Amino acid sequence: MNKILKKSNRSQSGVEYMIVIGFVSFAVMVILLMSGYYSNLTKDKIRMNQIESFAEQLINNAETVFFAGEPSEKTVNLYLPSGVKEIVITSNSIVMTIGSSSGDNIRSFESNVPLQEGSISNGEGVKVLSIKARENFVVIEE
Repeated sequence: MNKILKKSNRSQSGVEYMIVIGFVSFAVMVILLMSGYYSNLTKDKIRMNQIESFAEQLINNAETVFFAGEPSEKTVNLYLPSGVKEIVITSNSIVMTIGSSSGDNIRSFESNVPLQEGSISNGEGVKVLSIKARENFVVIEE
């Protein structure tokens, strides 16, 4: 009878040990998944801030050149982060399609001056852009 109780106690402590390991493993998995999720959100926020900075600097320089008059021209070096799928320049805004962890986003940045319609290549890195004033609009070229 004593042998059976000893065996049962060892079996019970083994099962309890497995239950504790299961709970700890589950907690670790939840923490890892949450950290991955929040890490992606932080990366997306940083990327969006860089994209906003790119667009604001581009528009500010276009406005400066336009108000300076027609022969004015300026070359700017602006950093474009990864994830930008398309950049389209319309008559009064810059529209960007951006890929993020939550899907594609379309952002529009308005300009106070008329822009010549066109596009900018979407590769990551420093873009060397030429901004030229014309009589009624601004030309943005690579």
